[in-house]
Amino acid sequence: MEQMIDQIKRQAAEDFSKARTKEIFTQIMHFMDPQKNKLLSLNDVKEILKPKSESYKGMDTVPISLIVGSEGRYQDFNKYFLPRSEHLRSRWERVDQARLSDITLPPIHLYEIGGVYFVRDGNHRVSVAKAQGVEMVDAEVISLSTELRLMPGMTIAELRQALLDYERNLFYEKTGFGELTGCEDLNFTNPGRYDVIYNHIQVHKYYLNQPQEEEVSFDEAVVSWYAKVYAPIVSIITEQKLCSLFPERTAADLYVWIVKHWDELKKKYGINYALQDAVHDFSFRYGNPRLTPLDLIKSFFSGILRKR
Repeated sequence: MEQMIDQIKRQAAEDFSKARTKEIFTQIMHFMDPQKNKLLSLNDVKEILKPKSESYKGMDTVPISLIVGSEGRYQDFNKYFLPRSEHLRSRWERVDQARLSDITLPPIHLYEIGGVYFVRDGNHRVSVAKAQGVEMVDAEVISLSTELRLMPGMTIAELRQALLDYERNLFYEKTGFGELTGCEDLNFTNPGRYDVIYNHIQVHKYYLNQPQEEEVSFDEAVVSWYAKVYAPIVSIITEQKLCSLFPERTAADLYVWIVKHWDELKKKYGINYALQDAVHDFSFRYGNPRLTPLDLIKSFFSGILRKR
């Protein structure tokens, strides 16, 4: 009996060493892009997707290939659930010893979101199971709501881009924006901006309807907002080459920020504060300075004169 126990312990120690070796090789394979080797953090995913509700699904048998992240131990394992540190050895080996001894372990606890799963409790059990080629695991599941479907292997950057694409397609389909305006490059780098644009159009529609006896349609409001609000501001952004001051941001990003900044300035200095001045003030305050020292001095003093 003792000999069998010793043999199981040796096998578990060997299994962990093999898993650590594989993890080191995956680090080497992804050294040019370490993000592709990282296990997803549930909190990061929730921050992007912002699920509005959760529901208890109960017990289920889950494909282990769909377990892509963890709630709290995402730094301890890589995206393949291989252990990233020697300090995990003791607990990992105990779980493996239980498997080798045919001891039934309790079900793991998972969150489901967008068709993939994140570990609430049982990270070491998932790691051991993956290392041993197990395909299905029993789990108690809580589901988080989202309309976006996630794919195994996604990085946080890919998830963010998938959400942006989803929001863009939904906005264009819902509003007919492309057909009405001919604009196909209303693109953002942060989620949630298409809701902002939709609200801008609704506010514009409200003001258009004030002097009208007949209701202005939403389609008419879209065309008017694009021609009279969005396009002129983007034209200024383009003329002043503001995108060069905000690397990796789009003209649509800058439009949203500038409109917000303009509203703040009008509250502070009066309703007649000019758009051109708001754009200038915004670029001076928040742009990545690629101007000459003389340009910065001129910008500073012109800003002071405008406020007098």
